[in-house]
Order: sequence, then C-alpha cells, then structure tokens
Amino acid sequence: MVTPNIPKATAKRLPIYYRYLNILADAGKKHVSSTELAEAVKIDPATIRRDLSYFGALGKRGYGYDIASLQAFFKKTLRQDKLNNVALIGVGNLGHALLNYNFHKSNNARISAAFDIDPKITGLIQSGIPVYPMEDMQEQLQLQQIEIAILTVPADKAQSVTDELVAAGIKGILNFTPLRITVPNDVRVQNVDLTNELQTLIYFLQHFE
Repeated sequence: MVTPNIPKATAKRLPIYYRYLNILADAGKKHVSSTELAEAVKIDPATIRRDLSYFGALGKRGYGYDIASLQAFFKKTLRQDKLNNVALIGVGNLGHALLNYNFHKSNNARISAAFDIDPKITGLIQSGIPVYPMEDMQEQLQLQQIEIAILTVPADKAQSVTDELVAAGIKGILNFTPLRITVPNDVRVQNVDLTNELQTLIYFLQHFE
C-alpha cells in the first residue's frame, strides 16, 4: 500500500484521510486545510501534516490541500484503482457477517471466494459468494490469483490453515482468531481482536473518567 519507510501508524491513518476527502469532494469543496481535516477526523493538524509530508509537497502554505489532487494521490497509493479479490476462510457466525457486509463501502476489495469444512454450505452460494470445501482451497486461491485472506477459523486450526494459505501464495492475512499466527517475513498479518478491543475500552472507561 505504501513504501516501506512510511511508519505503520501513518499507513493506518491514510484510509481515514481518503474517506473524508471523498466526503468533502461530494460536498463540492475544492481545498481543505490540515486544521479542517483535523477537526473532522479527530487527529491533530501536526500529525496530519507530518503524515502527508512523507509523500512530498502535497499542500501549499496558506491554501491547504487541493482535494482533487489529494484524492488522485490516495487513490493510487491505496490501490483504490485496482480491485483486490479476497478469500474468506471459515464461514461461521463471523464469517457469515463478513460475507453479508463484503466491504460494500470499499472501492478496492471484495470477498470473491469462501472456504469451510461444513458440507451443508460448501458447494453453495452464500450472499453471492461461492463456498468451497477446504480441500479445494489451495487450488482455488491459485486459480483465482487471490493474495489476501480473512481468517475466521477456530483458534486450534489457525496455524495449520495459515501454513496452507502461505503455501498457496497468500501475501496478506486479516486474522480474526485470538491466536498470533506465525508467517514468513514476506507475508503481512493484521490481527483483529474484538474481545481485546472491548476490554481495552472498558478499562479506559473505568480508569479515565
């Protein structure tokens, strides 16, 4: 998505900026200052200016940022101009929810194939997405040239399934399991732990009132 020398924290904020720029463009605005952007996305102006400075001179002092130019830049940087097919591994309760959602508000990602062990759903179409048996996973991932997978399998199966994904050429995994999976250095993992996030929120509510 971004060049290797960009901090991870900056990379995570770029989609937030892009989403709000689209809102501004839809409202007919032509340019925006870092202060205006900060008020909208709740990130301080200095951080926004620093984030954008990694990519060169994108704004002008006294004028701010040209929204159309910044949109075009983010569209290319975030690969919004290229559709990325994603595989869903595990069609349980969470998997079903992700299939129904299927990144409807994203321009560059969609779930195009799902995999599960349950014979009651394999071979069927769920929310417009074909569900394949696990034994077909490596073959289908390679045939469909899928490089990104969402992992929602039971924790005790997470590492073995991950090993199969890596063998099939997967380069990015969005991991919803509580297990911290092990992958080669050339494979990126993003861990999404909903329970941990909720517990963290509860902690802050109790200690920072």
